[in-house]
Amino acid sequence: MKTPQLSLKLLLPLFLLFSCSPTISTFDQTAYMQVTSLKVDALNLMDKATESYTAHESEVKTIQLAIDKAIEYDKHRPHNEITINMWTILNNPEGHLFGGFLVKWKKEGKCNEVYIVDKKKQIGNSFDQIAELESKKTKPSEVTK
Repeated sequence: MKTPQLSLKLLLPLFLLFSCSPTISTFDQTAYMQVTSLKVDALNLMDKATESYTAHESEVKTIQLAIDKAIEYDKHRPHNEITINMWTILNNPEGHLFGGFLVKWKKEGKCNEVYIVDKKKQIGNSFDQIAELESKKTKPSEVTK
């Protein structure tokens, strides 16, 4: 009977060590503000897709640059692979979210309103998922407790 208790006593410190080491990054206010701000900017830009892409090309480039900066910021946060994967999917020019939307708009010149409304729901939800993940991460002050 002593052996199982001894084994548990030896495993407990290892469990505590691994349960305290982060497997996901901690909450970052800057990252949260970036994703929520970019959501608003992206959805507002999408409303303009009923108009000529070339008329809004500079706005597209501005938002794309801001997204690239947010991704770069998140890449340098430790244990942040899940968030990076989410950004990659959202921003993929060959995908069906924001990156793909921009490519389609550019290729076709304009998008119809029904398509835009549908895509705004999907893309808005994707931004929300990134923001929700960030908001649910452990706050740095909670890690040190």
